[in-house]
Amino acid sequence: MSRQQYLKLLEKEIHELNKKIDQKILRGEAYYREARDHKLLLRKVRQNRPSTSIFSRFIPALFQF
Repeated sequence: MSRQQYLKLLEKEIHELNKKIDQKILRGEAYYREARDHKLLLRKVRQNRPSTSIFSRFIPALFQF
């Protein structure tokens, strides 16, 4: 499985988990397990995305003023 396919799969799982969390919120149920899983999936996405340098994140912020 390529990195792109893996990231696509993670994004799909996050989307489905978000739907489940939204439904539980509307019903007034606890969703701490889903929140934990969501956090872990986001961490996996961040770990597998190509890293960006601090300058590439900082320089565009300078021009937003």
